[in-house]
Amino acid sequence: MGRYGARYGAAPRKKALLIEKRMKAPHRCPRCRTPGVLKRISIGIWACKKCGYKFTGGAWIPRTMLGKTFAPEELKKMGLK
Repeated sequence: MGRYGARYGAAPRKKALLIEKRMKAPHRCPRCRTPGVLKRISIGIWACKKCGYKFTGGAWIPRTMLGKTFAPEELKKMGLK
């Protein structure tokens, strides 16, 4: 039945499952660029297991869509910096 059993209904359980899958998926470290080494320490705080770099990001994923828009490397691609 899973961790929630029959509680809360199907739709919230499915949404929680999708969020948790995205959170646990392998992510790339922004400093050393090594894939699959990021670990979520707490809400919005992420750390790289390889280089030890700690940074803030989204609650469930390291880089949100809004954060990618204003990231320095994205601004360089657009020719704004």
